[in-house]
Amino acid sequence: MTRAYVIAQATVSNPEQYEGYKALAGAAVAQYGGKYIVRGGATHLLEGDWAPPRLVILEFASIEQARRFYDSPEYQAARCQVRRQQRRQ
Repeated sequence: MTRAYVIAQATVSNPEQYEGYKALAGAAVAQYGGKYIVRGGATHLLEGDWAPPRLVILEFASIEQARRFYDSPEYQAARCQVRRQQRRQ
């Protein structure tokens, strides 16, 4: 089975609210069988001009499982919590 990855780039404008998002999102990732591969940290550009302020990469067993996570009420609740303060791409 082919693995699937969710890649998120985010700008955190409200760190306190982002902590709440991380707790809800982390629980949803676990519930839907995903795992964190990359979560924040420094990035070092080797080529091109992409410079994400915060990068998160999740791994799931399949694209179907990644979609179940992303479309889940649990993850949507996490996204709603920070939608106004955080710009996601």
